[in-house]
Amino acid sequence: MNNWFKRNGVHLAIIGLFLAMCFVYFSPALQGKKLYQGDVLQAKAMQKEIMDFKAKDGTGPLWTNSMFGGMPAYQIWTQYHMNLSSYVIQFFSDVFPNPIHIVLLLLLGAYMLFSLLKAKPWLAAAGAVAFAFSTYNFTILEAGHLNKALAIAFFAPIIAGVIITFRGRHLFGAAITALSVALEIRANHIQMTYYLLLVLLVLAGIELYHAIKLKTTVTFFKSVGYLAIAVIIGAAVNAGTLWTTYEYGQQSIRGKSNIKTEGAIPSDGLDREYAYRWSQGVGECLTFLVPNAYGGESGKKLDKDSEVAKTLINKGIPEAQVDGALQQLQGMGLISTYWGEKPFTSGPYYFGAIITFLFILGLFVVHDRLKWWILGATLLTMFLSFGKNLPFLSDLFFNYFPLYNKFRAVESILAVTELLFPILAVLTIKEITSGEHDTKPLLKKLQYSIYVTGGILFILIAVPGLFLSFKSSNQEAVIKGLTQVTGGDQGFANSIVNSLVEDRTSILRTDALRSLAFVIIAATIMWAFIKKKINAQLTFILIAAVTLIDLWSVDKRYLNNGKFVDQSTLDQTFQARQVDELINRDQSLNYRVLDLTINTFSDASASYFHKTIGGYHAAKLKRFQEVIERQFNGAINEDVLDMLNTKYVITADEKGQSQRIQNRSTACGNAWFISNILYVKNAEEEMKGINSFDPRKEAIVDESFKSLIDLKKAGVPDPTATIKLVDYHPDHLKYEYSCGRDLIAVFAEIWYNKGWNAYVDGEKIPHFRANYILRAAQLPGGNHKLEFKFEPVSYYAGEKISLIASILLVGGLGFAGYRERKRP
Repeated sequence: MNNWFKRNGVHLAIIGLFLAMCFVYFSPALQGKKLYQGDVLQAKAMQKEIMDFKAKDGTGPLWTNSMFGGMPAYQIWTQYHMNLSSYVIQFFSDVFPNPIHIVLLLLLGAYMLFSLLKAKPWLAAAGAVAFAFSTYNFTILEAGHLNKALAIAFFAPIIAGVIITFRGRHLFGAAITALSVALEIRANHIQMTYYLLLVLLVLAGIELYHAIKLKTTVTFFKSVGYLAIAVIIGAAVNAGTLWTTYEYGQQSIRGKSNIKTEGAIPSDGLDREYAYRWSQGVGECLTFLVPNAYGGESGKKLDKDSEVAKTLINKGIPEAQVDGALQQLQGMGLISTYWGEKPFTSGPYYFGAIITFLFILGLFVVHDRLKWWILGATLLTMFLSFGKNLPFLSDLFFNYFPLYNKFRAVESILAVTELLFPILAVLTIKEITSGEHDTKPLLKKLQYSIYVTGGILFILIAVPGLFLSFKSSNQEAVIKGLTQVTGGDQGFANSIVNSLVEDRTSILRTDALRSLAFVIIAATIMWAFIKKKINAQLTFILIAAVTLIDLWSVDKRYLNNGKFVDQSTLDQTFQARQVDELINRDQSLNYRVLDLTINTFSDASASYFHKTIGGYHAAKLKRFQEVIERQFNGAINEDVLDMLNTKYVITADEKGQSQRIQNRSTACGNAWFISNILYVKNAEEEMKGINSFDPRKEAIVDESFKSLIDLKKAGVPDPTATIKLVDYHPDHLKYEYSCGRDLIAVFAEIWYNKGWNAYVDGEKIPHFRANYILRAAQLPGGNHKLEFKFEPVSYYAGEKISLIASILLVGGLGFAGYRERKRP
């Protein structure tokens, strides 16, 4: 045991240092405070019904009626009990407060990668710090994109497993890959996983090229075989997640359209404009080196010392009122330090001045073939991040690469680039400190790198306007808006805009000087080692320290102690209004609410209190989205509200200061019998059918369901026929009904044919879709009990596969570890 601690003492010390970094950076979390994350709060509202039933039953339901009339819980919150990776992630989240657990995973995963690339411990630590503290990781943590950050944390271990498998340690590499893939998929951010896959395909291509060149293709395909088995096991561990996601994805807004909508929605996948909305500007890649090259975050505040403030003061606005005026102009979107083309941004992609400098140096120094993979993958990810700004390549991928058109915010592929930069930086230092290079050539290459990096920074400092305009593309619209605000004084409006350009230029210069200082420090450290003034160990530690200082100080601009609040503040986020309390006095089951006082279909807050037909989700059901576009954009279709059993509508007065309740007596209830069916040929006619109809009397049904309906047996309901929901559970609804003969019943429940089953007195019966999004069934006459149960095969069969694969993964890890210990 003592020998084990002696052998691994440095690693343990570095892990302890990682913990200390996290605890210091997120010290408010250790004091019981919580990070205020907008998306996390939205998720809390989305999950409210699920968590309420989990607290009651011990397990969460697989369906929720709290949003969009009802939807699967897969992409909101679902337990996967048989998935080994769930427990690994849960361990970290239980032991360490949010977001410490994610930053720690980022550090540990990258440290493992660099250690397996045979970097010395302190150099591996420097690389881990460079990756983990990249600004993008902290901006998404601040926003609450926890699944995305978690998926990024497992990039490095996957790359490590793949590389060492290609290097001949097949079993060990495959075991690491299998575990890492399982964790990556369980993080449940398919977009990030997809982007990593693109980069790994580039790596495989480079390896194949060298295998052909060196005539080692047999070894190459042996490695590919091991990796294929590893990926299959890692995916199988997540069988339930993948199966349900794939199944749901086909019927979500990421799947095929059911109807043709003018202009926007494609036949399969997302709208191109929507997918490209967040595209990285070509010039914005300067932020890799200079964080505020494009003005920083959209919400960055101008102070009284800014040129805009001085212009306002010179125009006669009292100094005491300048802050308020600046905030007002920013709130109206008329002044912003950020001048790129994105709708808004929480911060730049800053990889660090030191890491960017070392990346450029690596292009001159590194001879490992990994350099060509890194360079090719970096160019690919950068070009794809440009989206609408490089349509030739982006459209090629969007139109022809499988699944690529399912993802939005293409700029986020730079999450992979932020790992590629530190990898080459670490390989650069490793190469220089290997002792295999003469001093003179190294100094010349160091000089070239200083010229490139320092030259860019010098131009930005001396003549920033040479390549940058500091003006957004909507400049004319901004001037027009300022002219209106200033009472028609266009001269004043132009003065404000010109002052804003000066402020943006000043912000750039300040950060360019800062980056130049760090580049000089890094170059000096490398020069000192090459000239044998310091040893390799000190070089590693110094690079790690200054890299941490560089990135830490920029990260604090976006995620700092001010972002943490007391738990009591978070508890006040969802305070029931008087209208909410009044509605919740209604004890009837599963009625719905339409809240018009919020952004109804982009805000989940109402779901915290009610079962709503609104909500927020990035992948709502496609059919419901189409109903929103056709029946709620513009005038609200009251017939559709009725069939969704929308019993209450919340509105606000003209000033928006108080809310009122509209009690809708026309709501159809949970279920009702109809007297007529109107068959239609396709989804377009089905949608037109619900434009204006009486949902209590008729149903619009696609003729493909004709075989499930026998109108000769099903007659007109008599006045004594009744049907009532008697017991409510999100994924198990119980009804009692009475009728003299077979009748057609329509239910105010969302149609989803991948799991819902209907039973009468325990015997399964068919059901079909009606009114575009609802369920309906022909019920046998008599007094009966009817149940709807959500029983998705994809979940339950997927869980069995997960159990088997988890056992195989544990066995494989154990065997690989045993074999690795036996290696010389």
